[in-house]
Amino acid sequence: MNKVVLMGRLTRDPEVRYTQGENQMAIARYTLAVDRRYNRGNDENTADFIPCVAFGKAGEFAQNYFRKGTKIAVSGRIQTGSYTNKDGVKVYTTEVIVDDQEFAESKNNSSNSDSGYGNSNYGSNFGGGNNQAVEPTPAGDGFMNIPDGIDEELPFN
Repeated sequence: MNKVVLMGRLTRDPEVRYTQGENQMAIARYTLAVDRRYNRGNDENTADFIPCVAFGKAGEFAQNYFRKGTKIAVSGRIQTGSYTNKDGVKVYTTEVIVDDQEFAESKNNSSNSDSGYGNSNYGSNFGGGNNQAVEPTPAGDGFMNIPDGIDEELPFN
């Protein structure tokens, strides 16, 4: 099985080209900076820079909505290849062919990443109940504490 799941930030805006011919297709290329979970004795965070390629509608989506610094989640497969460059040297390539891609944080968080969770009012617009704004609080472990009693106000279960 060849399946990869990544979460990281775009190092630059996606580069998009279109195929030739009658049925043009978008091909978006971008690089994700993915933090390494463990750094061996270094105090600095380290990252891997993973090249990704999205085709068709996914490529158009990347072109329209992804920008440098955007945090996204990607799933796809690894593809390897090789070519001979103009100097006659064989170059080996590895890239992720994107099947699914989505935002990994809200626009508010990406533009104000130091604040943690932004200023969304969860529960204030989801039918029924008391129309009282309920603010989730950061739990310190990267997740939010959802207040008790909000379950029936969420639009999904």
